[in-house]
Amino acid sequence: MTRSGHEIGAGLDPARAARPVAQGERIHVVGAAGAGASAAALLAHGVGAAVTACDSGGPTPYVRALAHERIPIEWSHDPAHIGAGDRASVDRVAVTKALTSVDPDHPELMAARRLGVPLESWQQVVADAAATTGQRLVAVTGTHGKSTSSGWLVHLLAHAGRDPSAFVGALLPAALTSGVASTARLGDGDEFIVEADEYAGNFDPYHPRIAVLLNAEWDHPDVFADAAAVHDAFAAWIEAAANAATAEDGSGLVVVANVGDAGIRAVLERVRGEHVRVVGAALADEASAVPDGTEVIGTLADGILRLDGVGDAPVWVRMPLDGRHNAANAVCVAAAAFELGVPGDQIGAGLASFGGVGRRMELMGEPRGVTVLDDYGHHPTAIAATLDAVQGRYPGRPV
Repeated sequence: MTRSGHEIGAGLDPARAARPVAQGERIHVVGAAGAGASAAALLAHGVGAAVTACDSGGPTPYVRALAHERIPIEWSHDPAHIGAGDRASVDRVAVTKALTSVDPDHPELMAARRLGVPLESWQQVVADAAATTGQRLVAVTGTHGKSTSSGWLVHLLAHAGRDPSAFVGALLPAALTSGVASTARLGDGDEFIVEADEYAGNFDPYHPRIAVLLNAEWDHPDVFADAAAVHDAFAAWIEAAANAATAEDGSGLVVVANVGDAGIRAVLERVRGEHVRVVGAALADEASAVPDGTEVIGTLADGILRLDGVGDAPVWVRMPLDGRHNAANAVCVAAAAFELGVPGDQIGAGLASFGGVGRRMELMGEPRGVTVLDDYGHHPTAIAATLDAVQGRYPGRPV
């Protein structure tokens, strides 16, 4: 039995068009030890909100950045965090959408409802922070590879001197953030990169000007009955983003799409409207031809990726990450960067110098000669791709 995003987020204010965060606005983030909620706290704080936070599970690697920015976090859930008596002490509360269905009687949710404090998803806060900056929103989405690809694009833009802002669902290295590894970054450039998750409409608050579509496969069976439901969700989001951009200034939406992925082709077949421009990108495969009209094409051989379509001459990249899946991600990242005006030579340098993000084939150590890697992949396709990449990196070793 599947549930809709509305059912999972029952009791939350619905997703809305992003609006700038008011200076001094009091925002309380519940579950701030998580990857996404911690980013919402950091970004809201960075654009001028007065942020408080709480969680109950104890410190995580994501909390270090909160401490670095002196954002107070309480290790309990208490109605007093929301207010006392009939007076609220915060202007809105941000939570993970699933909390409202997992724990509908959560004491802070109940306090917010009693005091009439708006309850929103942390994604809404991220979208509002992006609106505050006035930067161009670029959303990276897909069933697999979102964190790696969005982090890669952030690194590439920073390497090219573009200084983007970002939310990524995995730790970015300290060199890309404020000196402490975190999932958020505020820069002075023209772009704001967000990782956009399709689960239960989590990406609904994001209305990007550029959307990067990596792949589309059946996942989250509690929400999506089949692959067609996944494709429908992506298509509906694309159309909503295109309509929002068109209503604002007539610009429409640019979709950088991995047209080598059958699921993405199914998504694009569902998209209606004249305000979507598709930039096709694909990794060439000996088993199948690249679709006609593909603008950016990658070819992988012996760890070297050749990119055609990001300038007048081919760009050659020694891949810093293993696996064909990462080569496909790199092609999409390159196409997005080129669409943003990054020259081909800088695209190649930015791709090649990327060191990855946290918990994506992350080397944890080699005790007694045993190589220990941490990887978040949990979908069968992601697991298979990771195992293939590990065997390629460590040939002949048992996995």
